[in-house]
Amino acid sequence: MNLQQWVDLVNSYVWSTPLVLLCLGAGIYFSIRTRFLQVRLIKDMVGQLFKGRASKSGISSFQGFAMALGGRVGTGNIAGVATAIGAGGPGALFWMWMIAFVGAGSAYIEAALGQVWKEKIGGVYRGGPSYYIDKGLGQKWYSLIFAVVTVISCGILLPGVQANSIASAFQGAMPGVTPPISGAIIVVLLGLIIFGGVKRIGRAAELLVPFMAIGYILMALVIVAIDYQRIPAVFSLIVSSALGKDAVFGGIVGSAIAWGVKRGIYSNEAGQGTGPQAAAAAEVAHPAQQGLVQAFSVYVDTLLVCSATGFMILITGMYNTGDGKGGFLAHGLPGVEAGPAWTQSAIDTIFKGFGGEFVALALFFFAFTTLMAYAYYAESNVAYLFKKNSALMITLTRIFLLAMSFYGAVRTATLAWGLGDIGVGLMAWLNIIAILLLSRVGLATLKDYEAQRKSGNPLRFDPEKLGIRNAGLWKQIAVERDKTTGE
Repeated sequence: MNLQQWVDLVNSYVWSTPLVLLCLGAGIYFSIRTRFLQVRLIKDMVGQLFKGRASKSGISSFQGFAMALGGRVGTGNIAGVATAIGAGGPGALFWMWMIAFVGAGSAYIEAALGQVWKEKIGGVYRGGPSYYIDKGLGQKWYSLIFAVVTVISCGILLPGVQANSIASAFQGAMPGVTPPISGAIIVVLLGLIIFGGVKRIGRAAELLVPFMAIGYILMALVIVAIDYQRIPAVFSLIVSSALGKDAVFGGIVGSAIAWGVKRGIYSNEAGQGTGPQAAAAAEVAHPAQQGLVQAFSVYVDTLLVCSATGFMILITGMYNTGDGKGGFLAHGLPGVEAGPAWTQSAIDTIFKGFGGEFVALALFFFAFTTLMAYAYYAESNVAYLFKKNSALMITLTRIFLLAMSFYGAVRTATLAWGLGDIGVGLMAWLNIIAILLLSRVGLATLKDYEAQRKSGNPLRFDPEKLGIRNAGLWKQIAVERDKTTGE
């Protein structure tokens, strides 16, 4: 057995049905326990986006949202949706919606926990699973494992594959832009951003993420609007295929569920432990505020961006769906494998010859913002591991991440994708178990937030009042806020 086969074997266990069921089960559990905050508090989710202002130590609520969304929205929003439809049919998109809906509950809990147990290291806020596993569960060995896995995944393995996606897309659309040129451009632009620290990453995300998401969604709306008469039929096809009622796709409903759930989890990252690291960097008055903001980012990733890809592909018929026996149930693109080429073909049906350039540009922004998020996630865990020498180690991490990005741009990345998948899968296992064990605290933050909102008083967070230990930074935050407001 060679290394690639070994990696594939490990991945088959890490990303097996138990992980899918764990993610789905946790999402359903948190949705029920929060009384479906994703419906009840949708107004608060949007309203809190612009409440937290940036400070000397933290970024704004919107910047934290944009950083996390930049990590969530990646090549999987284009290639992953195509893969799900290719294996599970149109119904897979419905199950992606469902996992986003319940996943918003998990996203709230983990982001709120990230805020509760954040720390100030090097003058800026840091947090995430490593921090709340250590302070909340009191299990140092557990937190160290998560931190090491995250540094290896986000700092070493995954940057290269994102850079490879950018280089491949540009080489396909613009042959003159060779992989070394793409790699050099990535390194220069990414270096200018990440060496500015979390504040500059936050500002860049604040500008780039809305631009890329809105631009991509607008393209989808144009294509859908031109063929608007097919919208009811396509929507009906998605729902009927998902529920096994469609005459053509009803026989693969099991694949629709499996691929929809898997790709949904992989895309929106709810429960994987990445979102709370961005959430912890925000300056807010109460942990629940950023928890709600991060729950909303799951909606944007899947219900908007993934849906944009799905509708462009389905409404134009530019897809293939296998029957599981070597044949096809739908064969709109003979000989074209599931991936960005499907979206490119969908756009080309309306804007001839424009699909390649548009998809290449979209992939650049999607993958580049993901690289920014990886840089922040890696350095947050390096800061946790090396608190006394964190400045030096973070600098070395940034240099190494840039080197891996360039290397990934000029080399094939199949093995790195597999290794990165193992790392992300292990992060999900470790984090979901942790947030289930800490669910009491996460739920307490929501109850406290709703009670304070009902009273009409300004939001304040007092962990001691809620029986939460080892969250001493909030006392310092309260003192500093009182000095600022003169209370």
